Amino acid sequence: MKKRPLVFVIINYNDAKTTEKLLNNVKDYKSISKIIVVDNHSSDDSYQVLKKWEQEHIKVICTEENKGFSHGLNAGCKEAVSIYPVCDIILSNADITIYSDENLKELQEASKKKEIGVLGPVVCQEKEISRGWKVPTPKQSVFMNLPVIGRKLEKKYTTYPEEHYQKDLSYVDAVSGCFFLIKSEVLKEVGYFDEHVFLYYEENILACKLKKTPYKVAVYNPVLILHDHSVSVDKNMNYIKKFKILKQSQYYFEEKYNQASKMQLRFLKWFGKLTLGTIYIRVFLKGGLRK
Repeated sequence: MKKRPLVFVIINYNDAKTTEKLLNNVKDYKSISKIIVVDNHSSDDSYQVLKKWEQEHIKVICTEENKGFSHGLNAGCKEAVSIYPVCDIILSNADITIYSDENLKELQEASKKKEIGVLGPVVCQEKEISRGWKVPTPKQSVFMNLPVIGRKLEKKYTTYPEEHYQKDLSYVDAVSGCFFLIKSEVLKEVGYFDEHVFLYYEENILACKLKKTPYKVAVYNPVLILHDHSVSVDKNMNYIKKFKILKQSQYYFEEKYNQASKMQLRFLKWFGKLTLGTIYIRVFLKGGLRK
């Protein structure tokens, strides 16, 4: 059987230095057929800097405007499919470190199972391990948004037990959006990524879309990658703005994909406003927003 092309898509926004670090990491990997860098309409000179990297197997494109992370993902995926109509696509944040070309080869080999549509590695971020999660019910999401106790409930509702990861492949609801492999035919079946969310909840939305297909989401436990979590986001957005975008995305997901009731949506709004108020107080006491 002919090997499927592997396309490596990197999303950049105002962070050419970090993207160049990842390019240096993967540019000589033999497993990769094409590297596509998507500059998500940076406001700095990122596109001009990254355009210099173009060569036969590296292509740099720029979106017409910054419509959010999902829009950037779609731009990269559609470019990949225009080159290879049937392929495997790795979608990656810029702030990723991959330890070897063998890691990518192993991921692609593991993804050959017919039922696998999305496959993620084990992700190490901020000294913690992420190996996928359960998508919570609307009721659980409401409880997770309760001040003080919400964080503890989030772990209870979304975490699989440790024994779930004893085999090489573990099936989960969703994997981290910072780095994962998706098949081109799966993208076409689910209609690509929903661009109504600017940032956050792409993973849960994709999980709900996949539940309507024969495809499954899995984690491949033998492969580990490093994620310098939210480096790019933190450089370009203060904490309050990030929180507001997070809550907008959550509300959209719960209403459009998770069948939340009107009352559950109201609770989500109320708890979100309450938490935002406490954030404003903390920021005020610390002396203002981070720039």
